[in-house]
Amino acid sequence: QVQLVESGGGLVQAGGSLRLSCAASGRTFSTYTMGWFRQAPGKEREFVAVSTWTGGRTYYADSVKGRFTISRDNAKNTVYLQMNSLKPEDTAVYYCAASSQGGVRSREYNYWGQGTQVTVSS
Repeated sequence: QVQLVESGGGLVQAGGSLRLSCAASGRTFSTYTMGWFRQAPGKEREFVAVSTWTGGRTYYADSVKGRFTISRDNAKNTVYLQMNSLKPEDTAVYYCAASSQGGVRSREYNYWGQGTQVTVSS
């Protein structure tokens, strides 16, 4: 079992930055793929970013590419999402997810955090 807890969300003006953290507890964190997803009210959950177990391979949704950066610290069992140049359309609940073989589909992840709200105002 893996437990994930997100933090760092909040209210920010367009063009600003936020750094989300996901603290994980579990036996095999260092070997897990870690991903970030987001969901706005009335919309489907969408992929944001993913980092492989080595942290050496990362992938981003086109909508955030060049603005968001995923990173991880296996020693601290923590994954981060640095969000820069935020836009109102980035407003959503952001979820951290973990899987032994996850990719860009939410169904590929079997562990999820509770989510943290990010609101970007104009």
